[in-house]
Amino acid sequence: MVRVNDITARAKRRAMRVRRKLRVSNRPRLSVFRSARYIYCQLIDDQQHRTLAQSDSMKPVRAGQLTSGGNVEAAKFVGREIAEKARQAGVEQVVFDRGPYKFHGRVKALAEAAREAGLKF
Repeated sequence: MVRVNDITARAKRRAMRVRRKLRVSNRPRLSVFRSARYIYCQLIDDQQHRTLAQSDSMKPVRAGQLTSGGNVEAAKFVGREIAEKARQAGVEQVVFDRGPYKFHGRVKALAEAAREAGLKF
């Protein structure tokens, strides 16, 4: 049986391994957090230590634009929205930080929607 502390420790190691590879770039980082109910993303400038833009699927679900915040459709919505906010902030190129998650499903849908909306990574 795997203990919860072991699972979270492995997830943190995976996330730090991904982030270590991204630090080489001076571009802002598009960080993704995925929960069972919603998906969130932030555009982070690591040089200035501040968030440039953020988007999540929580507000559209409450407003009735989405039926569920934890599916591929919601991830695509969030991807398009973050690309639009990034353009408004003057950002065109980012590095994608998938964190401890595999690049498939909702994470992949968010990334592809952001690319289609004009964000380059």
